[in-house]
Parts: sequence; structure tokens; C-alpha cells
Amino acid sequence: MQPADTRAASTAPAPATPSDDRHRPGQRAFRRANLALFAAGVATFVLLYSTQGLLPILSADLDLTPGQASWTASAATLGLALGLLPASALSDRYGRTAVMTASTLAASTLALALPFAPDLTTLVVLRVLQGAALAGLPATAMAYLAEEVHPSALASAMGLYVAGNSIGGMGGRLVSGWTAAALGWRWGLAASAALALLAALLFRLLIPAARHFTPAPVDARALARTVGGHLRNPLLVRLYALGMLFMAVFGAVYNTIGYRLIAAPFHLPESIAASIFVVYLVGTGTSAAAGRLSTRLGRRGALYTAIAVTTAGLLLSLADSLVCTLLGLVLVTAGFFAGHATASAAVGRTATTGRAQASALYLIAYYLGNSLGGTLGADAYHATGWPGAATIALTAMALAAAVTLYATHQAHTARRLSTVRSRA
Repeated sequence: MQPADTRAASTAPAPATPSDDRHRPGQRAFRRANLALFAAGVATFVLLYSTQGLLPILSADLDLTPGQASWTASAATLGLALGLLPASALSDRYGRTAVMTASTLAASTLALALPFAPDLTTLVVLRVLQGAALAGLPATAMAYLAEEVHPSALASAMGLYVAGNSIGGMGGRLVSGWTAAALGWRWGLAASAALALLAALLFRLLIPAARHFTPAPVDARALARTVGGHLRNPLLVRLYALGMLFMAVFGAVYNTIGYRLIAAPFHLPESIAASIFVVYLVGTGTSAAAGRLSTRLGRRGALYTAIAVTTAGLLLSLADSLVCTLLGLVLVTAGFFAGHATASAAVGRTATTGRAQASALYLIAYYLGNSLGGTLGADAYHATGWPGAATIALTAMALAAAVTLYATHQAHTARRLSTVRSRA
């Protein structure tokens, strides 16, 4: 699953009325909207993670260290993080479908240039631009669904969009990785570009015209006030930090796992190493289970569980055993998605105003964590091998545990003070 809860406007649906003409299940427009957003999610996340599955091949062909090659993955998520708030504002002004269409087509067009990049610098610059172009979809899609889909069907529509994100994220890694293993990294990127362009065109053909969008002027001062208020909210800041730290683990692990699998003692073929991203599907079930876990254990209990599972997976992966490494990767993936789902859901519940900006700030921190963790993890792998990358990830989990422990302490203190006041 990929995060998709940034909105250009509040996605809380308006109350239904008897004359409500928003799309409902069974209607042709509802099916088209669902398929269109599914295709857009595939296009976006195929492109966002297209280089992650071929980092070892890039290193071998261009004589790059893992840290240098990882910039091709980190650059896209960095560009996406920087583009989220501007894209959100543009969708308020020019409309959801216009921004989503421009985003997917611009990013797919840039993807066609990637196979012709002559060197690493050009490739990284193009990836930054591509990530910024991609920001229009996660910054807008949820708002479109909330405005155009009937409240009774909103959860299922959003679920299908998130499924498109998940399949695109996995597909981008697999398609590029498998093709690159057979034909080289340039053909791997070309295959991803072709798949994404096809999905982007399908989105444009299917998406129903918006009927409930009302343009609003971009108010930079109001936006700055809202963002400033969120950044002064201690709980939101802690949730942003947790999103960043969990994603730092994910970036560090998935940017380097391919190198580990093709090196000693495993020596797996590159095509088999690229297939490891199938483990990504673990996150789909884990994300769904995170809500039930939070209901049973509370938000902090779910976070402690996610941290413990992720940490256990990292420790298990240190063994020079393929079975232990793969099982460790499953646990890391499950723990990451549980932590991310818990933290991102809490952002929406915590922010009582400006939910669009609160979610945007979370995703900015999230994708910055991916860029930072991916680059640091790859550099550490180059210096000391897998233990170095695992140490970066374990440090991030230690910091996440410290943040959660501090939140627990604050909550206990607040309860004690409340009890004392009630007895006074």
C-alpha cells in the first residue's frame, strides 16, 4: 500500500441528500471513476519506484557505489515531497482532474527520456523533476473521490485507489527489475515508462468530469498559517516524525536488499533478486489489519507492536541464511506498513482543521524519510555491508520507540493531572 491521504481540500464528504447525484455503486460513472483512479495509482507508483528494482544493475553498468545509485530512487521521492503542497494548492485553483491529468502525463513523458540519460547526474535531475510532477496525484486523488463519489461508496472507492498504489509500487519494481536483468537498465526504465504511459492514458479516457468542484483562490497566507499551526501541535509533530522514521527503514532496506541477495553468501541471479519485491504484497494485508490492531491495543500499542515486529525482522535478517533474510524482510515489511497505517490514520483524527495540509505535511515527512533512509542505508551498505544498512534501520526504530515512549509518558502525566484536578 502507498500513502494516499493528502487532500487538496477536506475529504470529509458532505452529508448525503435525497437529490445527491454523486456516483454510486452500479452506475457506469462510478465504475469509470474507480478504474480511472486505479490506473492513475498504478502509473504514479510504477514511475516513483521504477529504479529501485535495478539499483545493482545500475551500479554495475555505470560503476556506481550503492549510495550513488540509490540517488536515482531517493531523488524521485524527494521531488514528490517538495511538490505536494504546491500541487494541492493548484488543484484548489484549477481542478482535480486537470491536475491529476497533467501530473500523470507529464511524469510519464519525463519517463520516456530516462533511458537516454547519459550519466548519473542527468538521471538524478530527471528523477527529481519526475517526482515533482507525480505529486499532483497523491495531492489530489482523495479530494476528487470525496467530492464526486457518494458517501456510502467512498470507502470502497478509496480502497481501490490505494490498491492501485500498491500494485503500481510493486509492479514498477518488478517490471523494471526483470526487464533490466534480461536487457539492461535502459530497457528496464523504458518498460516502466511504457506501462505508466498506458495507465495514464487509460486514466484520462476513463475519468468522469468533475461535477462538484468549486474553484478557490490560492491564499498563501492562509496556507502558511495552517501549516504553522500544525507544526506547533506536538502530537502531529510526533506523528510526522514516526512516518519519517518508519519510511527511513523501508528506504534503507529496499534500496540495499538487492545488493545483499546477489552478493555472497547468496549469489542469487539478478532476476531472482528483483522478484523479492513480491514481498511488498505483505503490506496490503498488514495495512488493513492495522486498524483492528489500533482498536484492540490503542494507537500507541499498535505503534509499539509495529516497532517490535520491524526490529525483529531487522535482527533476523543479519543471519547469513537466505530463509532468515527473507523472513526478516517479511517482518520488516509488515511492521513498516502497520506503523505507517497507524500514524497516517492518527493524523487525520488529530487535525480538527486544515486536514488537507496536515496530511500533506505527513506525506512530506514520509517521503523525505524515504530519501534520507535510502541514501544513508546505501552508503552504510557500501561501507560495511548489510550490517551497516541494518544499523541505520535499527537506529530509526530506536528513535521511533523513543518518540512513542515520550508520547506514553505525556499521556500518563496528563491523566494524573486530570485526576488530581477532578479530586480538588
